[in-house]
Amino acid sequence: MKRRTDINAILKPLAEKPYQCYLTDVLQVADVLDWVLAQVGPSKVWQTSFSISEEFLRRLYFLQKKGNITEFNLILDLKATNKTVNLWVYISQVITNTYLANNHSKVLLIEAENGERVCVVTSQNLTRGNRNESAVVCADPEMFTTLYASMQDIVRNHSVPMSSYIGSV
Repeated sequence: MKRRTDINAILKPLAEKPYQCYLTDVLQVADVLDWVLAQVGPSKVWQTSFSISEEFLRRLYFLQKKGNITEFNLILDLKATNKTVNLWVYISQVITNTYLANNHSKVLLIEAENGERVCVVTSQNLTRGNRNESAVVCADPEMFTTLYASMQDIVRNHSVPMSSYIGSV
């Protein structure tokens, strides 16, 4: 997020507005994740993305250090594997489970220990591009359940654990 931008000028608290969206160049996925976690508390997180960057992994590290993330599961695209392999040392320290699949989606699911569930469907990879990106943010248990079931299908039936892939390279 650009230093002078307050996320609350773009997004309202989820309790006040459970369905909202944005199109801007001032928010990053990690900003939205941090914002949701501040509202719902410690959570398990599932994320899909085409690719990931060291900068995003650093942000995750600090969110975990604060105790806000109890588990982080990630699905990345097989086509971006060369870049991903170079980040394996960082990924293995921050991400609980990483899977490789034919994936171009960018979905963030957050399930809080208190039972709250939040979905973010975004155009942004887990990188910092400083470009206009869009997202829909919703606190809808039914949407969460639908997207979670799809992610579980990818993990079970259409992916390779990255740890297995790294071991074969």
